Amino acid sequence: MKIFIIGAVRDATANWNDMLLDYVAQLEEKGHEVHLPMRDTDQKASGRAICRQNVNAIAAADEIHLFYDPKSQGTHFDMGAAFALGKKLKVIKNIEYGEGKSYARMADEWADSQ
Repeated sequence: MKIFIIGAVRDATANWNDMLLDYVAQLEEKGHEVHLPMRDTDQKASGRAICRQNVNAIAAADEIHLFYDPKSQGTHFDMGAAFALGKKLKVIKNIEYGEGKSYARMADEWADSQ
């Protein structure tokens, strides 16, 4: 299965990056092909080029795995692309949220609706 990981890249902590890399290693050990933007997208490219690379990888993915960080603008962009493309979403890490609308709640609703 091809899996695209959505998670913060810019301003991500070393602990965050280690968590993502550990998760990806587990998936790859099981034979999955994983696109992890911090590793597989050219982060030196222009913002538009980074977005295009990610959209192409999202389009090619069978499933999207989300590590939600509300401060990450790239996470919101990638979520929108995956949603527009009708991709299956699996929420791996989310934040606590209360009443009302939020991206965090929407991600859980999206994952639960499949």
